[in-house]
Amino acid sequence: MKRIIASTFLLANIFCLAQQQIVSQNYAIGGPQATYYTLQSSTGKTLSYNDILGTPYPNKNFAYAKISGTPDQQIPVRYNSYNDEIEFKKDDQVLSLLKKPEYSRIEITSPKQTFVLLETSDELSGYFVELVNGKNNLYKKIKTKFIEPAIASNSYTSDRPATFKTSDPIYYIKTEKGFIKNPKNAKEIIAQFHDEKESLTTFFKSSKIKFDKEEDLIKLVNFLNQN
Repeated sequence: MKRIIASTFLLANIFCLAQQQIVSQNYAIGGPQATYYTLQSSTGKTLSYNDILGTPYPNKNFAYAKISGTPDQQIPVRYNSYNDEIEFKKDDQVLSLLKKPEYSRIEITSPKQTFVLLETSDELSGYFVELVNGKNNLYKKIKTKFIEPAIASNSYTSDRPATFKTSDPIYYIKTEKGFIKNPKNAKEIIAQFHDEKESLTTFFKSSKIKFDKEEDLIKLVNFLNQN
């Protein structure tokens, strides 16, 4: 009987650990109401997200998603572009997803969007929005920075409140040879795909691709995947 009880207890502990391993830490302890991170300003004042203009969330609302490596089909998630974290709800608490390879793909159902965890060997390694998935992939990095509040230096200026400011997106094309970060011109692409030089040259002449336009980069990567 003791052996049965011990085995049952061990299995229960293993199950609990399996349930806990997809989270790192609690963002907020307490009731069901959503709470926010706090930031320590250089002035020494602690600011909640509600005290700061702007938002680190491309979409503040939680949306249901499938997270790779988990059995659940519908997990409420949202992306925090300041902390570069996927937040999700569990038992009325907001938690952060561990940055592990097994949980590296987050497929949001509606509006349809996929986040992937990438190692890009630079300071932007982390979560990216997947725009094209194929032999070659296109990813977008969304990054938000925190701008410190400032007190007016004279009577002609005003105080500047603490602000979240989202930077221009950064695009990565992933090829068999590695990443192309923020491609700037046709020459850079042709250098990576020398075997397709002729077809690419024709494509660029006819399509008039603008490398600062997301829809054009999508068109380009889709063309690369056709060859």
